[in-house]
Amino acid sequence: MAEATIETNFGNIVFELLPNYAPETVRNFVKLAKSNFYDGILFHRVIPGFMIQGGDPNTKQQDKSKWGMGGPGYTIKAEFNSKSHLRGVVSMARTDDPNSAGSQFFIVTGDSTFLDRQYTAFGEVKSGIEVAEAISRLPRGRNDCPNQDAKILRITISE
Repeated sequence: MAEATIETNFGNIVFELLPNYAPETVRNFVKLAKSNFYDGILFHRVIPGFMIQGGDPNTKQQDKSKWGMGGPGYTIKAEFNSKSHLRGVVSMARTDDPNSAGSQFFIVTGDSTFLDRQYTAFGEVKSGIEVAEAISRLPRGRNDCPNQDAKILRITISE
């Protein structure tokens, strides 16, 4: 059972990868993490009681107008599945196009079953959900962007 550890400036979040639910999504996430793609990227959208979202390389730049629009330069197909978006589930962010996910992901901090079968769930937090919840409660401005940097220092994968 493979796990991902997200090291943040608020502490670590460890989640189990779920290839039985979303094999291509897990493969893509592991590839990006192992290539250091996520190093230094911010959680750019936080909503208390709902989720934190990160994975946009545009957050390495100061221009917040482009935050939330970046990715790895390609998209992957949706793998909607039966994993319910309960507290602690990790899922892929996307635009209105179901097949537009790339690198952005979110961690659910409050049960959000209305997302079920519309977003690709691919992980489940095993430890550190309190870190995600603390990030979700940061004071925020426009577009639910936290006023304080919540940075992904690195993501490591253990098999």
